[in-house]
Amino acid sequence: MADIRHRVGIDAPEERVRDAFTTLEGLGGWWTRDVEGDPHEGGELRFFFGHPAPAAVMQVASVTPTGVEWRCVAGPDEWVGTTLTFDVKCTDDQSVVVFTQAGWPAPVEFMHHCSTKWGYFLLGLKAGLEGGTATPYPDDIKISSWG
Repeated sequence: MADIRHRVGIDAPEERVRDAFTTLEGLGGWWTRDVEGDPHEGGELRFFFGHPAPAAVMQVASVTPTGVEWRCVAGPDEWVGTTLTFDVKCTDDQSVVVFTQAGWPAPVEFMHHCSTKWGYFLLGLKAGLEGGTATPYPDDIKISSWG
């Protein structure tokens, strides 16, 4: 099994950062503008990237004061069964996001693409929360023919 991991420090209050992962408005502000579902524990989130069917469906496994955990139940074959966590912790001067997408069956080329895109979207989240502009889908930079 292989994992994608990223750590990003954000100059914004911890609560605002956590809301980016636990509310539909927050999620739409950095990953894809087209998201629907229930972001509460036990709920299901559907993320759309330009097609009528969702590109990914996540079961919200847990929501805690320090973050959120999702399980991918539908989407790219390599994603199904992976666990995504967004942990937020406050340091002396920043809110820190520690992201993991754990349980990839193998470190295939698509994983490398997704790692780059996760980093891109998390840096967009940082920009948006620090007063700049986030670039969620469809405003994101396409890094390859995969998106």
